[in-house]
Amino acid sequence: MTNDDIILRVDNLEKAFGGVKAVDKVSFDLKKGGVLGVIGPNGSGKTTLINLITGFIAKDGGKVFFKDKDISKWQPHKIADFGLARTFQVMRPYATLAAYKNIIPPLYSPRAKRTAKGKLGDRSAVAVDILEEVGFERDARVPYKQAGTLPLGYLKRLELCRCLALDPELIICDEVFSGLSMSEIASMVPLMERLHSAGITLVMVEHRLRELFQITDRAIVLSFGEKIADGSSQEIFENERVKQAYFGGEDSYVTSE
Repeated sequence: MTNDDIILRVDNLEKAFGGVKAVDKVSFDLKKGGVLGVIGPNGSGKTTLINLITGFIAKDGGKVFFKDKDISKWQPHKIADFGLARTFQVMRPYATLAAYKNIIPPLYSPRAKRTAKGKLGDRSAVAVDILEEVGFERDARVPYKQAGTLPLGYLKRLELCRCLALDPELIICDEVFSGLSMSEIASMVPLMERLHSAGITLVMVEHRLRELFQITDRAIVLSFGEKIADGSSQEIFENERVKQAYFGGEDSYVTSE
């Protein structure tokens, strides 16, 4: 793998809260067009890692490189404008606005204007089109319903749409399957596969390992802020440290939430 293949490089990231290492010298590379899973038990540092990469919290040490640029000290809006978007595990839509109106603000962003080359046209229509692409039924007028009235499955998709409106090159997804029913998860998997097929690089923080490994065959495992494994699904499941730290010695966790 050449340096030209690498879209994201994380180098020895560190963050402590009150003397507790939330992220402890974590490093990894991700190739353009790849999908990387980030897994680990609750409290292992997964969301903190995302927040460090995307500039939402300050780093104690280490660097982040995106498209060969050192973005370690960039603000979140600048990182997003450069093509790295992220979803949030706790979603905060504009609850009183129609779902499609939640997509309009990012369509006015400098990046959206730049990537569309001034040809966005009617942003309301573009917003509805984006929602329809991820499963909002236009005929049922779901895009026009207040965001606060939508069930969780639609809110997860709405969160993705706010990223897609930026035309990103990489999306970091913070537990897009969390809280969904099995049927909702089953419909989300092909959506994530379509995003990958469209050329978007993905980082997926997940607990649903069976579904995650339908999309990717590589993941890193965190435990107490430390990266304890990096490899294929088979390598992960056979790793003794992972079994102890993540599975508690039981492979059955793969099917649970």
